[in-house]
Amino acid sequence: MHIEQHMQCLVGDGIGQYRLDDNFKIPKCRPGTILCKVRAVALNPVDAKMADYSANPGALGGNDFAGDVVEVGEQVTNGIKVDDRVFAMVFGLNPSDKSSGAFGEYALATADLACKIPDWLSYEEASSMGISIGTAGAALFQMLLQLPLPGLEDRENRMKDQNCHVLVSGGATATGTIAIQLLKWAGFVPIATCSPANADLVRSRGAEKTFDYHSPGCGAEIRSWTNNSLAYVLDCISSASTMTMCYEAIGSSGGRYVALDPFPTAVQYTRRDVKADWLMVYTLFGDPVKLAGAYGRPQIPENREFAASLFSLAQRLIDNRMLKNHPIYNRPGKLQDLVQGIEELRMGRVTAQKLVYTLV
Repeated sequence: MHIEQHMQCLVGDGIGQYRLDDNFKIPKCRPGTILCKVRAVALNPVDAKMADYSANPGALGGNDFAGDVVEVGEQVTNGIKVDDRVFAMVFGLNPSDKSSGAFGEYALATADLACKIPDWLSYEEASSMGISIGTAGAALFQMLLQLPLPGLEDRENRMKDQNCHVLVSGGATATGTIAIQLLKWAGFVPIATCSPANADLVRSRGAEKTFDYHSPGCGAEIRSWTNNSLAYVLDCISSASTMTMCYEAIGSSGGRYVALDPFPTAVQYTRRDVKADWLMVYTLFGDPVKLAGAYGRPQIPENREFAASLFSLAQRLIDNRMLKNHPIYNRPGKLQDLVQGIEELRMGRVTAQKLVYTLV
């Protein structure tokens, strides 16, 4: 396939802004990477947050895409080849590499953080999965449960003593529905908070019980239902109010709480028996994360190793129809149309669906 030298894409343009770039240089394959023709992109709340707090003008935006492989770099060992349909997680608005995002006609992806798309998944459905898999997998297995990634082969034997409850706060989010499925498959008993309107979706992904987060007694209800034994919480909403609710739900013996954003210490220190942490998902690429303040991270090579294992596991689960995508709201459009979708995310107008654009 002939590849042009330049492409159209959406890049950061100051605080809270994106702009269309008609002459962005197409990135070249490096060892361990694949270059893809983008067919569909999915939007995430981080696309708005990064633009608001770390815009990185001129850097390619976007974190989730699906497309066709047009070039494979050296040292790609997971079997991905030219013409494969793939989805991948990438690092949009990356201050260290302005060409690493998804919002372009082409995208350069780390092969270890990509999966082949089976025939039963569309580009649009697959585009919704990458960063949710990375986020849910790292938050659960690296941070919250602190367990090795489970394997497929010895499922019954490996988790006999782990038939315990794990709360997913925000179970109807894209990360929440993936997390619930991973927990269920790994032998845990997922429970979740969500609105009553989304309870059927959350239960369909494997939650044993759902709780209405609107209820002022939600935390106490969870604590009672779990017989004061809840010890693990993943908070996909990560606000002061959800953290307070989660702390109320955790049993009197304490436990672990993992959020997806920094949390208020005023809530954290209300319980010294709860160990709290939050995930910076971009460490999965194995490079330093050069973002300002608390968001910056040094290079963590073991996180890259974990990510490779996680996406290999995800590939096997997807191939066996054991991992479903989050519901999508699909729109055909051009790259400049993504700006409106990002604003809708910023305003909280997209719930229980992932906004996906088929690029035309």
